[in-house]
Amino acid sequence: MSTASRQWVLRRRPQGLIQEGDLELVRTTLPDLGEGQVRVRTIYLSLDPTNRTWMNDTPGYLPPVGLGDVMRGLTLGVVEESRSDRFAVGDLVTTAAGGWADQAVVDATAASRVHRVPGLPLTANMSVMGMTGMTAWFGVTDVLQPKAGETIVISAAAGAVGSIAGQVAKAHGARVIGIAGGPDKCRWLTDELGFDAAIDYKNEDVGAALDRLAPDGVEMNFENVGGDIMIAVFNRLKVHGRMAVCGLISAYNATKRPPTPDFGRMITHRLRVQGFLVMDYSPRAKEMVAGLGPMLADGRVKWKVHVDDGLEGAVDSLNRLFTGSHDGKLLVRVSEEP
Repeated sequence: MSTASRQWVLRRRPQGLIQEGDLELVRTTLPDLGEGQVRVRTIYLSLDPTNRTWMNDTPGYLPPVGLGDVMRGLTLGVVEESRSDRFAVGDLVTTAAGGWADQAVVDATAASRVHRVPGLPLTANMSVMGMTGMTAWFGVTDVLQPKAGETIVISAAAGAVGSIAGQVAKAHGARVIGIAGGPDKCRWLTDELGFDAAIDYKNEDVGAALDRLAPDGVEMNFENVGGDIMIAVFNRLKVHGRMAVCGLISAYNATKRPPTPDFGRMITHRLRVQGFLVMDYSPRAKEMVAGLGPMLADGRVKWKVHVDDGLEGAVDSLNRLFTGSHDGKLLVRVSEEP
């Protein structure tokens, strides 16, 4: 029996924000399952800044999505049909093999089992207890390695990763300064998440604010933005300061490259600047669960998800990442939870 599905297909390389016609929502008939394959119905689609970079015809840690191909993306879904010993019908899995689609036929080896976290909604597996939490946890604990009393500055601090990273750093004894857009987001950082200070980049000069809040400089930067904001923090890193480069979202829609820091300062201040990818830490996921789980249980870490409904709105939802019109982790609910 044939099974129909909708898929978002990349038609042309976007210039700036994604425009109508860059992607197309098409209907297709899924192939019959081969040996070792499963058919997965998508429940949640994760939207992340890296999705935008995959649309560009530039080299990266993964090849770009090909024109005419289904848009790549991480999903959480339920197995509806199986020809694999790995999964039974009804199992919950995550996979990036199916992409932006209602459902997909994928090799079972390309999917991972989802274990519900007691007391938490299923969306936690796509956010604080998933890739988002791993990025924040290892970016802070493994790359930056904060010491009690040190100051960390986090850009895009009200975002999914930044908000958790700040709370993890605080739990490790750091003084935390967040940079976010708008007074509401800044109040959330200080009043609810326990950040020591927040800078509203939309309404104040970031460099001047850092000089006021940390006149002697800062030890660490968890960088998510790039451009002028990154330069302002980079120029205030102390001798032997550390920068973890998680993302450069200011460049993802740019038609010309944003400014970059004067890397001569890396020599004079003996700075350590390290980029990192969460996929490198996948084998260590249990460390994150062991460390972050108790913080969730006792309230030291709070988190948000923003869920939009409907696969048909996924492109508009992705643009939220670049306009700031969302809170926390951004997901699309494609179908109902079992």
